[in-house]
Amino acid sequence: QVQLAESGGGLVQAGDSLRLSCGASVGTFDTFVIGWFRQAPGKEREFVAAINWRVGNTRYADSLKGRFTISRDNTKNTVYLQMNSVKPEDTAVYYCAADRSPRIVPAIRAYDYGYWGQGTQVTVSA
Repeated sequence: QVQLAESGGGLVQAGDSLRLSCGASVGTFDTFVIGWFRQAPGKEREFVAAINWRVGNTRYADSLKGRFTISRDNTKNTVYLQMNSVKPEDTAVYYCAADRSPRIVPAIRAYDYGYWGQGTQVTVSA
């Protein structure tokens, strides 16, 4: 069992950087894959990035490679999503999710993640 808590969202301007954090309020990430998803108004939830906590393998949505970086801090039991050169189309609620399956290659389907945080709003102004 794990409970997730996101933080770091807010209102930023296009071109700025923002770092989101995902911590475990209950449990640890030791054997999980941790992913970030986002959902904009009127759109489906989409995969952003994910990381295998134990081995550090990462996976990104093709459209976000080079601008977003996922990382982990073992000492803080926290996963980060560094967002650079943000655009208005990055505006969405960003969710942290955990997958208990020991996948070396992180899953990209929301269906594969059994635990979800409440989400944090990111708004990018033009």
